[in-house]
Amino acid sequence: MLDILSREFAIPKQNVQAVIKLLKEGNTIPFIARYRKEMTGGLDDQTLRQLAERLNYLEKLEQRKQEILQAIDKQGKLTGHLEAKINKADTLAKLEDLYRPYKQKKSTRAAKAREKGLEPLAEIILAQDTAITEELLAPYVNPHKELTNTHDCLQGALDIIAEWVSDNADLRQWLRDLAFKEGILATSGKEGIYDSPYRDYNNYRESVSTIPAHRILAVNRAEKEEFLTVSIHLPWDKILAHYEKHYIKETSACAAVLREAITDALKRLILPAIKREVRSTLTEKAERQAIRVFRKNLHKLLLQAPVIGKKILAIDPGYRTGCKVAAVDEFGNLLTTATIYPNAPQYDSVQAAKTLLEIIEKHGIDLIAIGNGTASQETKKFVASLIQEHHLEISYTIVNEAGASVYSASEVAREEFPDLDVSLRSAVSLARRLQDPLAELVKIDPKAIGVGQYQHDVNQKALTKALEGVVEDCVNSVGVNLNTASAQLLQFVAGLTPAICSKIIQYRETNGFFSNRKQLLDVPGLGPKTFEQCAGFLRIPDGNNPLDNTAVHPESYAVVQALSEKLGKTLREILGDKPLLQSLQPEQLASELEVGLPTLKDILQELQKPGRDPREDRFPPLFRQDILELDDLKPGMQLQGVVRNVVDFGAFVDIGVHQDGLIHISQLSESFVKHPLDVVNVGDIVTVTVLDVDVSRRRISLSLIAG
Repeated sequence: MLDILSREFAIPKQNVQAVIKLLKEGNTIPFIARYRKEMTGGLDDQTLRQLAERLNYLEKLEQRKQEILQAIDKQGKLTGHLEAKINKADTLAKLEDLYRPYKQKKSTRAAKAREKGLEPLAEIILAQDTAITEELLAPYVNPHKELTNTHDCLQGALDIIAEWVSDNADLRQWLRDLAFKEGILATSGKEGIYDSPYRDYNNYRESVSTIPAHRILAVNRAEKEEFLTVSIHLPWDKILAHYEKHYIKETSACAAVLREAITDALKRLILPAIKREVRSTLTEKAERQAIRVFRKNLHKLLLQAPVIGKKILAIDPGYRTGCKVAAVDEFGNLLTTATIYPNAPQYDSVQAAKTLLEIIEKHGIDLIAIGNGTASQETKKFVASLIQEHHLEISYTIVNEAGASVYSASEVAREEFPDLDVSLRSAVSLARRLQDPLAELVKIDPKAIGVGQYQHDVNQKALTKALEGVVEDCVNSVGVNLNTASAQLLQFVAGLTPAICSKIIQYRETNGFFSNRKQLLDVPGLGPKTFEQCAGFLRIPDGNNPLDNTAVHPESYAVVQALSEKLGKTLREILGDKPLLQSLQPEQLASELEVGLPTLKDILQELQKPGRDPREDRFPPLFRQDILELDDLKPGMQLQGVVRNVVDFGAFVDIGVHQDGLIHISQLSESFVKHPLDVVNVGDIVTVTVLDVDVSRRRISLSLIAG
């Protein structure tokens, strides 16, 4: 197992062994990635998650090998050669192929034929030393066993041979490899295909080896919705010839009947299973890709730059029920709410303007956040006019409201705002998303955030696990304020369970704010192991020890103290002294301080910018004061926009006209782009050129390279 993981991940064996040991000891991925770099060779959290997943697969494979070896051994059929092949199998599919001949089968045609005593006849036919004659078959006729004539005897023997052919592990693997190399996925449309979103897939054909993930998922969805029939085409003549060459001797006296048995085996037993396996493998591959893209998009979305120190007025747009308004202070505390009706059918823009102006003036609002859902464009137009007419020194920005309704109806929202209408809770969430995207979005199921593709079509368990891993990595990379964090945010901190999070908040409410990290050990149920895992990710901005507001782990405080003494300065004098800290020689210091070099480098980095938020390097939100309509767009126009979603075939960009435009992968760069994520990410602010506008279909084509 060590050899396999070391080879596949190109990681030294000692590092793989260390990772396995750390995982078995109950250490979390974020903790291992951040604080055990000497042991792992500096592996990042994503690599560690992939390694842990692969380790789990290999352990299951090994367990299954032992089960199969024991099962075959009990039958008295385990040979040294077979045992070696089983131990060498590197996938579950290959392993099950080897076990197939020994597996206790259900009541198959071959099993019934064996019960009737026809296996010796099958062996004679397969040996091909004698012709098939009535004299050969007659001894097997037995009316008591439902063998009333020689034809029944021959058919039963051929059923046994067909199963032998089907159980041939080497040939099955050859056919599997051929299917993935030369197979063709083909579709044919059903009734209604031309009026569906899948009309481009009518009579569609593409090689199994090259079909991209998003097309696999589109075809699967169309098939599920009964717009398409999907099949896998394989080179029949090539397959039949290969099997015949393997089984039929040049001087065979039984060539015709063996060809019949081989054909039956292929059509009835082998090809249907292989084709199902191809579809299943394609789907798994597509789902892994979709989850990978979703994971990367979510990571970028969660790590968007926060808008700090601003009072925000948020508007959740609507028509008949009005636009819900919520204002929050710079800490996210609710100031006031309102409902305005500037859009159809009321069109009461005068009262709406009066209400907004009163809130802006009374609470000193700095920014306006507008949800991007229904009535967003009309609401943006109203807000832009308000800003211009009253010469307000305020800008607005568009906030993706995906998942806001999920939050507003959740138990979390009810606990936060028990007396607030559901729709008004959504407006509060929009404002807080702008202030601190990470802290607010962790309250929502990641699948509802809207930065994936086909998220409802993929394996939900695998998707949930992957996205929860992303949230955990993001939360721990940023760090969490121990004195202000919600239970929802705390539960993603390494090592903390929902029960422990509740006890932390109870302790905080009873005893007041934490003044140092050591107090965590006073929380009931939070022992030394949990403290080890979580402490480095929890921040106390105004605590007794300034190191408690950094990612320096308490286990390394002694190292910082030794460094301080060596430099002849106090800790507070060292903190933030970038020139001094950058002038140090980590390689030499690591030896003198008896600490690992990666750990020392991380410590020095933290001391340079104590309390630094890594999200500061991300694009800030795009603020506007004017308004743009879809009809205003013309080919050749250059605009700024925000990347809202990245998929396999391109990126969707909000350019301020409610309808996101698409930058096709071919328009992302003049050079070859393997995947759009190599060029753009969710949250990026980009300057695009309008290529084409289809007003009737509300489609906008954009480019990063045109113009």
